[in-house]
Amino acid sequence: MTTDHDNPTHECISEWIASSLRGDQSAYQALYEAFAPGLYRLCYGILLNVDDAEDVSQEAFVYAFKNLKRYDPSKSAFKTWLYTIAICRCRNLYRRQRPPLLDIASIWGNPLAAPHSETPEAMYARQDARQQLEHALCRLKPALREAVVLRYGHGLTYREIAEVMECPPKTAESRLRLAHDALRILLEPAGIGLLEELLSY
Repeated sequence: MTTDHDNPTHECISEWIASSLRGDQSAYQALYEAFAPGLYRLCYGILLNVDDAEDVSQEAFVYAFKNLKRYDPSKSAFKTWLYTIAICRCRNLYRRQRPPLLDIASIWGNPLAAPHSETPEAMYARQDARQQLEHALCRLKPALREAVVLRYGHGLTYREIAEVMECPPKTAESRLRLAHDALRILLEPAGIGLLEELLSY
């Protein structure tokens, strides 16, 4: 059995699921190791709270593993099914008070590392722009933030976003467009530049 947990193939995931259903604990562990980092980033990006994100991601795995026999690969990818479970649990916690700042690297996997040749002035401007973007993301409505995190934090297509958010693809596309518009209104020029850089990934 392959151990490439960073980028498992469809066949590998199917093999892990089949082995898990036969009671193979190592297969459960393989599924967890493959999807836990992304699931945590998803939960954190939506809830903006470390403890809540850890709790919800664990709850999502417990539910998924207990109900693994109900997963239908003909209806959705395993990641989509798992993310849908997590999103539902995240929504149950929306009424909690949000912290004022989030760590954008925990959402996007830190794709925007500064170049080695960056000057101190440029580094300061970049940090300021990043802070602007973090504050702006905090101010988005949960449904819009969900769409942004799923699209740019996890690379899901509009169809996959629609499956996870349980809405039509056009609605998912509309939420992303509204999120872009809201972020551009909230951000100053430096932050808009960072936003455009993020959206180019």
